[in-house]
Formats: sequence, structure tokens, C-alpha cells
Amino acid sequence: MIGRQVIKINKPFTLEELAKFMEENWDTEQFSKFKVGKPTAASIGEYILLPATHRYLVIVYPKAAGGFFNKENKVVLSTADTPESARQAIAEYFPVKGAIFNLWQTSQVLNAEKERKGPAEEVLQAYTAHMKDILGKNGLLK
Repeated sequence: MIGRQVIKINKPFTLEELAKFMEENWDTEQFSKFKVGKPTAASIGEYILLPATHRYLVIVYPKAAGGFFNKENKVVLSTADTPESARQAIAEYFPVKGAIFNLWQTSQVLNAEKERKGPAEEVLQAYTAHMKDILGKNGLLK
């Protein structure tokens, strides 16, 4: 399970430029529609959002070269919680009394982890392959 994919590109993008590039090149019939926004209300920044599963979505964002740790321009794709999943995760951290409720909390965490490592990861891989394809066709891969 990776959960994050990085594609090296030969020019920097802003989020708006990447969204415009995707509007012009993204296959919405095979790979779904996307929007720009925050994955959850608590998110710091905006991303390009693509659906993955009930609990997870894929966020896409550009990262321009600069600084000590980032020497190359990149497009990053990563799994993130949906708003529903974030609310559920918060509820799961509150301690509860009783064996039944403890079992329920544990099962919810295990199911979420299986979903993240299984179907959400598969969707991430498919989106990444398509993104590499459209970047390559436009001469943007490094």
C-alpha cells in the first residue's frame, strides 16, 4: 500500500493551472469528474478532488521545485478522508463504555483500513496511470 504517488514534471503548475490542464485532458467518462476544493472543513488548503470510495477520495496537487527538500516540479496524488469519513474517525476516538461499543469501534477502524489499502489504493493507482498518460502526451513528464 502506497497511499501517495508522485509524478515528476518538467514545469511548475499552480493549482488553477493544473485544474485547467485536467479540464482539457482528463477523461471524465472513464476516470470520473473532479472539482477543486477542500476535502474536509478542517483541511488547510484546496486540492483537486476525485472520488475513490465511500470513505476516501483522491487529492491531486502540484508542488513546484524550490527549497532544500523539493528539487523538482511534481504532481502529487494521495488518498484522503471524505467529510463523512473524517466525522466517523473523530467519533471513533471518543472512549466508550461497554464491550459491544468497543468491538464496534475496532471493527470500524479495521474496515476503514481495509478500504484504504484495497479499493481506495486501486483507484489511486488508476488515476495516477491516467495522469502520467496525459502529462506524457503533452510533453510534461520529466
